[in-house]
Amino acid sequence: MEQVLISELEKLVSESRNPRTMQIDLLPTAELLAAINAEDRVVPEAVARELPAITRAVDRIVEAFQAGGRLIYIGAGTSGRLGVLDASECPPTFSVPEGMVVGLIAGGDHALRHPVEGAEDDPAAGRAMLQSVGASARDVIVGIAVSGRTPFVIGALDHARELGATTVSLTCNPNSTIAGMADIAISPVVGPEILTGSTRMKSGTAQKLVLNMLTTASMIRIGKSYQNLMVDLNVSNQKLHARASRIVMEATGCTLEEARAYLDATENDVKLAILIALTGLSLDDARAALARAGGFLRRAINETGVNPEG
Repeated sequence: MEQVLISELEKLVSESRNPRTMQIDLLPTAELLAAINAEDRVVPEAVARELPAITRAVDRIVEAFQAGGRLIYIGAGTSGRLGVLDASECPPTFSVPEGMVVGLIAGGDHALRHPVEGAEDDPAAGRAMLQSVGASARDVIVGIAVSGRTPFVIGALDHARELGATTVSLTCNPNSTIAGMADIAISPVVGPEILTGSTRMKSGTAQKLVLNMLTTASMIRIGKSYQNLMVDLNVSNQKLHARASRIVMEATGCTLEEARAYLDATENDVKLAILIALTGLSLDDARAALARAGGFLRRAINETGVNPEG
């Protein structure tokens, strides 16, 4: 069994030795850091090559959200942690329900801080974890695995396909097992790591960039921004309260005192505060306008005939 696994790993780009870093153990700190930085520069270019596939994934995620479905990430180790991280940022950033974007990791929440031996080797566990969150055909399920061969993720995607859900793979190796299983394969190939097999480095960075795109672009497409402002953030602490005030000021040109008054009147609903500030609508009329616009603030503003940009 071990020899079979070694043979599989030898075929992976992410597990190969980097000829540019064979002497890194001899480098002084400044040169070592320069070498890491030089390797990191290839990551955005690798992600850029995958933009067509990322575009298809975002469009499917938007369709799923609009139909009441969810985005579900599932992975093991660093890949799983990155998915959980991205999912956990969506409620405070975009005021979406916690269950709308879900992050699942092999071994459960304990594995976020501690290694869980053998968790990634069990395909049945991947299947069971998707079942535990009630995955359905309405969902988009993203299997995240640098190698593209993690049994836990393979089991999860097998179950997702049986459900009829849209499946997406996110790997850093070409022609991987899960890429062949998924409806949409995203495979930014960043090459060998500076430390052989340390895929939390370039591969992890590539995954993070892609996950950022999947959620941020999808949220923008369903009306969670106005211009480039986060108008659906959840005002849950002092920093976010200050950010909300600043967003209202940026969008409307009002003073801080006015922004606070609008936010108080709308119970910290940034979209409503901006709409009222720009149009003079009453609170009830502003709510109705936003509802008619499907939550898109720009549409609601345009409906009133106001042109805040000139």
